[in-house]
Amino acid sequence: MALTACSIVVTVAAAARSTVPGTPVRPELPAVRADNLAARYAANHRFIAASQRAARDMGDDGRAKVLGQLARKDRHFLSFSPRGDGQVVEVLGDLAHADRIAVVVPGSDTTVDTFDQLGTVYASLNGGARALHAEMTKLQPRRKTAVVAWYGYPAPRTMSRDIVSTDRALDGGRRLAGLLGDLRTVNAAAPVTLLCHSYGSVVCATALRRMDAPAESSLADVVLFGSPGTGVRSRAELRTRVPVWAGRGATDWIEGVPHVSLDLLGEQVGFGTDPVTDAFGARIFPAGPGSHSDYLRPGGLPLRNISLIALGRGTEVSDD
Repeated sequence: MALTACSIVVTVAAAARSTVPGTPVRPELPAVRADNLAARYAANHRFIAASQRAARDMGDDGRAKVLGQLARKDRHFLSFSPRGDGQVVEVLGDLAHADRIAVVVPGSDTTVDTFDQLGTVYASLNGGARALHAEMTKLQPRRKTAVVAWYGYPAPRTMSRDIVSTDRALDGGRRLAGLLGDLRTVNAAAPVTLLCHSYGSVVCATALRRMDAPAESSLADVVLFGSPGTGVRSRAELRTRVPVWAGRGATDWIEGVPHVSLDLLGEQVGFGTDPVTDAFGARIFPAGPGSHSDYLRPGGLPLRNISLIALGRGTEVSDD
């Protein structure tokens, strides 16, 4: 359940490149504040470039190519790590001066290696975030917007037991709640919308339940799309006052996932109520005829509606 239903071949190839021996030591980064952003971006750029050289020296040409794309001078990263499946948090736009901020939270099979391209470019985390930023700009050119492509947690693999458990989401929710606190420090005036795809919706739900009041005060909306559930029975159990939206494409295979939640030996398995049903209680937005990887496809209906919600124009969502 990633931003695309990727093949096992892609997943296994990414896993084979998951660790680069000799990786440089992660630098001490400036705190996430408006006046530190440029220095933080520069430090992460140097770290990515050094990691690329290390990968090349170790003969890992695939990872070196991936890091070469990340190391472009026009890209800005709040966080980065090449170890294991990695960590990549990229910022599109001017975070400190944005009028609106959207955070895209991905699902399974997201890694450093798939961050830029997973099946199709728009279905990758970076590609989807760029499509979202472009659509928000097109819909409201005079508004300053920023999008955060947040791969900041150890996403599960589709072909693993973790995909039916909330364990990865518990860790991810803690980290995501921390990011929202950081965004408030950087730009307290900008409303933030959480955009949560697939397993990422379980991460978002966990973050909402552990978020402190100052971080929640910056939240404007939460959008669940392609969601298997959130780990709770209803929107009320998310314990948030902000609007929660849900949408599903007509041909999204996630509809066939059993919507149950069981406690097996102290571990929660399954994600509970289907978010697009009346029983859950979310606001439903039209998501068109597409499949699991189509929500952020340029020119698509769901991208337009998700962008409108992120711009604070939820009353304008429509089915055409």
